[in-house]
Amino acid sequence: MDAKTPLFPSAFDVKPPKGAEDWQSLYPYYTQFQPSRRAEDDQKFWFCNSQHWPTPLRPFDVIFLDFAIKCLGQYNSRHLLVPPANGIDYRILNGFVYFSPVAVAPQDIEARIPHFLDRAGHYYGNWNELLANWKKKVRAATAELDALSFKTLPDVVPLDWVKGGVGLDNTNAIFEAYDKAIELSYKIWQYHFEFLNLGYAAYLDFFGFVKSQFPTIPDQAIAKMVQGVDSELFRPDDEIKKLARLAVELGVDGALMTGSVEEALAAVGKLPGGAKWLAAWKEAQDPWFNFTSGNGFYSTDKYWIDHLDIPMGYLRDYIPRAKAGERIERPTERLLAERDRITEEYREMMDEEAQAVFDGKLGLSRTVFPYVEDHNFYIEHWALGVFWRKMRELSKMLSEAGFWPDEDGMFYLSRNEVRDVLWDYAAAWAIGTPNVGSAVWPAEVARRRKLVAALASEPPIPALNNPPEVITEPFTIMLWGITSEAIDRWTGSADDSGGLKGMAAAPGAVEGIARVLRSPDQLGELKKGEILVTPVTAPSWAPVFGKIAAAVTDIGGMMSHAAIVCREYGLPAVTGTGTASAKIKTGMRIRVDGNTGTVTILD
Repeated sequence: MDAKTPLFPSAFDVKPPKGAEDWQSLYPYYTQFQPSRRAEDDQKFWFCNSQHWPTPLRPFDVIFLDFAIKCLGQYNSRHLLVPPANGIDYRILNGFVYFSPVAVAPQDIEARIPHFLDRAGHYYGNWNELLANWKKKVRAATAELDALSFKTLPDVVPLDWVKGGVGLDNTNAIFEAYDKAIELSYKIWQYHFEFLNLGYAAYLDFFGFVKSQFPTIPDQAIAKMVQGVDSELFRPDDEIKKLARLAVELGVDGALMTGSVEEALAAVGKLPGGAKWLAAWKEAQDPWFNFTSGNGFYSTDKYWIDHLDIPMGYLRDYIPRAKAGERIERPTERLLAERDRITEEYREMMDEEAQAVFDGKLGLSRTVFPYVEDHNFYIEHWALGVFWRKMRELSKMLSEAGFWPDEDGMFYLSRNEVRDVLWDYAAAWAIGTPNVGSAVWPAEVARRRKLVAALASEPPIPALNNPPEVITEPFTIMLWGITSEAIDRWTGSADDSGGLKGMAAAPGAVEGIARVLRSPDQLGELKKGEILVTPVTAPSWAPVFGKIAAAVTDIGGMMSHAAIVCREYGLPAVTGTGTASAKIKTGMRIRVDGNTGTVTILD
């Protein structure tokens, strides 16, 4: 490939959408491509991580991009010394997030191996004990976050404070709560990656060993050997299914099927079995309704606990299916039987020495792999949901003080600008003058709101600069589905005359009507038996996997959430197609072959 003619444009040559010319003013300097570093940044291959950040970021939401990528890097580079991989460099371009994995220099890899074996080996050898401690740490930090509150400043300091010689005012509590919320969420993000990279590393080690024994084995067959996990990420969906079954059993199902959430619950309460069902509904909420319809990275995410119409909608879908005698639970027994069959077939073909290695690596993978999904519930859903709720409280309080007209105005400021606003709020209150921000921020928030909307008017460029001849970095392939073949699909250099190609992510083949969705807000449009086609799914979409026939995504690899969830629900899936959601329209009849990774438009 000629280095002088890049396959993808340079970040420095990409124009902003119309109306977003000043988009750089939204984001910190360190997230941007700097002209003085052009020579260096143009040498790197960057891909758009629209799997985790599918829409342009509001300024405040950069907080979790910062925390996530810094914390991912620290575990690779400073905690575990993963031999071939450091962290991931990141930039924002036109509001979208771009990644460039940072490899370890070949001559430095060997020196890191003993350190990694010592550090990672300790975790692998004490996994259950350390993981139990991890849950305690995360739950304690989440509870501490939940205990924070923001109270409007009073007209005067309480009299007992004055007479008690406290010597402070009510502003300390606001500063402390804000700083504590930031500090706790930063700690929580560090906890997020404490086990995650180890989960992937153990699976990739197992994957590499099996490939060395059977070079032509499908990636999917290896993935099946660790399927059937009892992941806590599936618990919210499982709880809704149990509630549906209970509603039918108690005869309160009819009362739940119409009206608002409040009206339905009130109708249930009047029925003989109503109290029992309502108690189960209440019990399921803590903690399982701390679940977002998005992925937790955005301040716009809607959480079940705050929007009970979301779980009620899923419940109303399950009730008639449960009543009709349909199986709504995941086919776990079938998956486990398939898992054991495939595992034994390949194991029998190895010699005794290889079998011993295989057994060890498989055992470790099955032990650690559930964390790859489980952590999502504790961090992205539960903990981050609490954080966003507290930030919405603060934004509303500052809105009432005149800083911005809409309750969500704060999310158009950076986290450091919010600190300045809090000072303005505190100082104006103390001095007895109007705050300055009410003359500054309403117009500025409106300007930024328009910029973010303009950025969302155009899709991101999938990648920047020249990719390497062959992509070998395992996380990039497994999680994001960035392969040499995927890049060919992006550029149109792959022959797609026979349909769309992607990763064979979950087995099976079906034909059906396509339903193209671009946001979790559209999930209610899905009809039973349709094929979901979307740029990317979130773990929280699990409740709809019980009604679809298959899934097709633009982005994602074998270990993306869409791939894992489809395998656990026994559904065919093709991920990483690049352009399926653009080329396929709702209502088209398509064929999805999760065995070969092909999607064919039939009409």
